[in-house]
Amino acid sequence: QVQLVESGGGVVQAGGSLRLSCAASGRIFSVYTMGWYRQVPGKERELVATISAGGTTVYADSVKGRFTISRDNAKNTAHLQMNNLKPEDTAVYYCKAERRSGITGYAEYWGQGTQVTVSS
Repeated sequence: QVQLVESGGGVVQAGGSLRLSCAASGRIFSVYTMGWYRQVPGKERELVATISAGGTTVYADSVKGRFTISRDNAKNTAHLQMNNLKPEDTAVYYCKAERRSGITGYAEYWGQGTQVTVSS
């Protein structure tokens, strides 16, 4: 079982940067797809970025070119570097670990979330 803990959230002015970190427990971290999602009160949680076990990345159009997702399998960590932040980036950011295998194999785990607030 994987346990995830996010850190690095805070308050930043528009145009600034933040780096979110996700620390994962478990010796099989390297086989999981890692992702960052965000949610605003009253709205659906949305995908921000994912990185597969092989290093393939996917970004939401709204953050492409500004955010970078990365992982360090040796340290069981994933990160989200956020540059040129905009007020619309304000949300609670969640780390997710997901694994699919075979026909029926599936598991997902979520962190507790970390608040990111971007002021104008």
